[in-house]
Amino acid sequence: MANGIYIEIKKRILDAEEGSIFVTSDFADIATTTTVRKCLGRQVEEKNIRRIIDGVYEKPVYSNLLREYVPANPEKVAYAIARGFHWTIAPCGDAALNKLGLSTQVPVVWSYISDGPYRKFSWDNITLSFKHRANREISYMSETTTLVVEALKTLGKDRVDDGIILSLRNRLPREEKKKMLVEATGVSEWIYTVIRKVCAE
Repeated sequence: MANGIYIEIKKRILDAEEGSIFVTSDFADIATTTTVRKCLGRQVEEKNIRRIIDGVYEKPVYSNLLREYVPANPEKVAYAIARGFHWTIAPCGDAALNKLGLSTQVPVVWSYISDGPYRKFSWDNITLSFKHRANREISYMSETTTLVVEALKTLGKDRVDDGIILSLRNRLPREEKKKMLVEATGVSEWIYTVIRKVCAE
């Protein structure tokens, strides 16, 4: 393994901010997958990064208060996996509610809809679940629109009250609301009715 390649990969890792998640393909511009994996293995030994699951690594965040490394952020890991596989993903289920501030519960399973296959990944009592959806269900909507639609589906018609509508209305920027009105026209009628209320000025 050429030393120059190793130094370049190490530099990219050291320059990244703490909490960054890397997948092997993030270094495809520097070296082949086999070489990258060897370099990352050495970086794990040197404790610059830690392996979360096969092919996914984190530059850990150390908490001086807790005197230990903070667990990896499941959302960052999910988007890194998606990046590696070239999937388009969006949070669904409890992960969608959590991201929109509609639930303070930390999800047991972090669920995402994806235009890739059904896959599950687990580490440290955390499970990521990718559920396949037809590409058209994801690709024509912005992430915010998909997120709101998935959150509403998770809640169900009977649990969406004025408080939730108000919370979403206050949380979403005006530009996102404009996009959502256009992008969500194909969703089920009750969800679109709620979206219209959320977007009402």
